[in-house]
Amino acid sequence: MIWGLTLIMVLLLTTAEAHEHVVRHVRARRLQQGLTQAGLARRAGVPLATLRYFEQKGRIGLQAFVQLLMVLGAVEDVVRALEPSEVPFRSIDEVLKQDEKKRKKGWRT
Repeated sequence: MIWGLTLIMVLLLTTAEAHEHVVRHVRARRLQQGLTQAGLARRAGVPLATLRYFEQKGRIGLQAFVQLLMVLGAVEDVVRALEPSEVPFRSIDEVLKQDEKKRKKGWRT
């Protein structure tokens, strides 16, 4: 018997790798839009030193990060990506109960 299973993709990133990916994507968006560091910092109202530190070390405050994303047109994407999703099952017991609910008749042999 095959139980109803949900495939969940899990990315196993370290925090350092996550920082690196985020910085790389933000920098790529900045360059794609033809913005210099100074230009993006000015438009976002973020100190240039803050943007440079972010692009070098991957560290930035949330408010400054959101301001950068607003200028880059990415804030909606991040907000959508962080929306909670419905968790189909929290335990193996819930998986088993779900399968029992679907079965209305006995098994044929």
